Amino acid sequence: MKLGFIGTGVITEAIVTGLIAAEYPAAGIIVSERSREVSTRLAAASGRVRVTSDNQEIADQADAVFLAVLPQVAEQVLRPIRFRNGQKVVSLIATLTHDRLYSWIGDGVEITRAIPLPAVAERRGVTVLYPASGQLSGLFSCLGTAITADSIAEFDAYAAASALMGTYFGVLETATGWLCAQGCAEQDAQAYLTGVFLGLARRAEQDTSSSFSELRVAHSTPGGLNEQMYDEFAGAGGNSALTAALDSVAARLLAAKPLSRRDEEL
Repeated sequence: MKLGFIGTGVITEAIVTGLIAAEYPAAGIIVSERSREVSTRLAAASGRVRVTSDNQEIADQADAVFLAVLPQVAEQVLRPIRFRNGQKVVSLIATLTHDRLYSWIGDGVEITRAIPLPAVAERRGVTVLYPASGQLSGLFSCLGTAITADSIAEFDAYAAASALMGTYFGVLETATGWLCAQGCAEQDAQAYLTGVFLGLARRAEQDTSSSFSELRVAHSTPGGLNEQMYDEFAGAGGNSALTAALDSVAARLLAAKPLSRRDEEL
C-alpha cells in the first residue's frame, strides 16, 4: 500500500518513524506539509517519505489515508477532499464517530478508527482498531501490538484508558517532588523512578500469565512497605479517584460522539 497522512503532528511522526525503522513494505509514504518541522524531519529520515501541501494529492495517490488533524478543524479540512470508493481511511481522531466522518467524506470509503500511542515510534506501542482490518492489523503489529475492539463501546473504553498517560507521569512527578523534598537531586530521583517503573513494566510484559492483581500481591510482602503503600493509597481513595476519572473521560467521549446507527451496524 501507498500510505498518506493528512495532519503531521506527534502521532503521525511516531507512526512514520516506526514504519521506517520496521522497513515496512509501503510503496511510498506521503505526508502533509503541516507541521513543516515534522514533515521536513520525516522526509530527511527516509527517501520513501514525500511531503506535499495539497491534501487532495494525498487522497488521490494513497491507498490508505490516515486522518490525524485536530477535531476542531477536522470538518473544515476533510469536507473539500474527494476520496475514492473503496479507499481505506484510518481515523486517528478519537472524538469523531464513523457516522460524522462518513457525512463529511462520503459513504464509499472504508473507515477504520485507531488509537496509536507515541511508543509506536520505538515499535513498542499498543494500537486499538475498530472495526477489524487485516491489513491495518498487520501494519500496526509492525509497530508493537495491535488489538481489535469488538464493538464501539469497547473501542471507547480503550480510548478512555489511553488518557492515563498524563496521570502516569503525574504520579512520577509527585514521587520525584517528594524525593527532592527529602534531599535527593531531581535528576537522580527521576532516573531512579524511571528505572523502577521500567522494570515493573518489563516484568508485566514477560509474565503474561499473571493478572495485575496477582503481580501486585507478588510485589507486596505481607506486612511490608509495598503492602503499606498500596493500602494507604487505596484507603485514601486513590483507586476510587482513578475509577472516577476513567468514568469521567468515558462520559466525555460518549457525550462528544453519540452512538449512531452506522456505529451500531459496524
